[in-house]
Amino acid sequence: MLENLLDLIKQHAGSAIADNPAIPNEHTDAAVAVAGNSIVDTLKGMMASGNSQDVVNLFNHQGGDIANTPAAQQISGNFIQNLMNKFGLGQGAASGIAASVIPTILQKLVHKTNDPNDNSFNIQSIVTSLMGGGGAGGFDIGGILKQFTGGNASANSGGVGILDNLKNMMGK
Repeated sequence: MLENLLDLIKQHAGSAIADNPAIPNEHTDAAVAVAGNSIVDTLKGMMASGNSQDVVNLFNHQGGDIANTPAAQQISGNFIQNLMNKFGLGQGAASGIAASVIPTILQKLVHKTNDPNDNSFNIQSIVTSLMGGGGAGGFDIGGILKQFTGGNASANSGGVGILDNLKNMMGK
């Protein structure tokens, strides 16, 4: 998963990393790796600390405001801190890079994960990877997500799942 994620970051990080004067060209690959590790390590930490619902919500997210999800905010904060520590960037420069990179990458990752025609990422392998390789314990993560989304890993599936029922009960 990390290799596919790094490729995704290289494809879509664009000028935020590669052409950014705050990160010298010889450190571009290292900055891409820091972005990938920040995403993976944060999601692993969230799963380990019981914040799996925020991870599920991230992968069910639809729309343009992915940066405001708790998972994205935590990933961005960790990426900012890692950029500051590894490359000596100031808060402003690191925040600018994170604001350009993290929402775009997460949006692409979520889209690819939910696209049945794209097998470069799937939720089962992502969760298995986040839980340390074999940590899914034989659970069908896709099936669990379908319970939340009404039969499809996409929140706009048209089915009625747990999340839809909660929204209906709350009048949303």
